[in-house]
Amino acid sequence: MFELWVPITIGAAFLQNARSAIQKHLKGRLSTTGATFVRFGYGAPVAIAYILILHYLIGLPWPDPNATFAMYVAIGGITQILATFLLVYLFGLRNFAVGTAYSKTEAIQAAAFGFIILADPLSVGAGVAILIGFAGVVLISVAHTSLNAAALIAATFSRTAAIGLLSGALFGLSAVGYRAASLSIGGGEGSFLMQAGYALACATVFQTIIMLIYMQWKEPGQIKAVARAWKPASLVGLAGVLGSVCWFTAMTIQSVAYVRSLGQIELIFTFASSYFIFKERPNKAETVGVILIALGIVVLLQSK
Repeated sequence: MFELWVPITIGAAFLQNARSAIQKHLKGRLSTTGATFVRFGYGAPVAIAYILILHYLIGLPWPDPNATFAMYVAIGGITQILATFLLVYLFGLRNFAVGTAYSKTEAIQAAAFGFIILADPLSVGAGVAILIGFAGVVLISVAHTSLNAAALIAATFSRTAAIGLLSGALFGLSAVGYRAASLSIGGGEGSFLMQAGYALACATVFQTIIMLIYMQWKEPGQIKAVARAWKPASLVGLAGVLGSVCWFTAMTIQSVAYVRSLGQIELIFTFASSYFIFKERPNKAETVGVILIALGIVVLLQSK
C-alpha cells in the first residue's frame, strides 16, 4: 500500500546525501563550527521562503504557535546542534568508527523516545526491521577498521562508545522534538505541509541565531569566512533545507522510528555513488551491511 511518508523519506535521505557531498568541499576553508553553521545559516532564508509560498501561493493558513511548540522547537534545535558537534568530535578520537556506529543507534533511541514522549506505537515487525538495519549500519561503520574481537569488546565500553551513544540519543531526541513541535500546532486536512514547514523555519532560524552567538563569542573570524564562501555554502544550505523539509514532513505524517529507519537508505545511496561514480570496490563487510539495510527496509515496509 502506498503511503506518502515513504517517498518523502527517500527524498530526504537522497538530499541529505547530496548535502554531505557538497559540504565536503568546504573542509579546509571553514572550521568545523563554520561548516556546521552553513547548513542552518544559508538554509534559514530558504525555509522562510518555503512557508511564504505555502501561505501566499497555495493558501495554507498560518499555524497558531504556543508555548509547547516553542519548547519542542528549542529542544529539537539545541539537541541537533549538540549531536552534530559530538559526531564531528568522534572523528578525532581513536576507534572513532565504533563511536560512529553507536551514534547510529539513533533509530532505536528515537523509537524509545517517541514511545515515551509521544506514545508512538511500534509493531514487532518494525522493531525487527530497526535491529536488522542497525546491524547493517554497524558493519559499514567498522568495515575499514582492523579491530579484532578483543579490541572491539574493549572499544564497546570505551569513552568513544559513550560519546557515540550520546550523539545517537541527542539525534533521536531532536527528531522526536521536531515531530512533537509539528503536531502541537495541529491543523485541518492537508495542513501537515504547513505544520512541518513552520516548525522547520522556526527551528532553523533559532539554530542560526544560537550558532551566530557562539561563533561571535568563540570564533569571530568564521563569520567572515562563512560569508566569503557563499557560493558552495548556498548549495549546502539549499540541499540541507530541502532535505529537512522532507524529514519534517515525513515525521509529521509518520512516527520518527519508521522515518529514521527508512532514512538509513541514505547509506545505500552513498554505497551506490562510491561504486558507480568513484569506481570504489566495497569489501565484504560493506556489502553485507548494505544487504542488511536493504533487508531491514523491506521488513519495515512490510510491517506497515
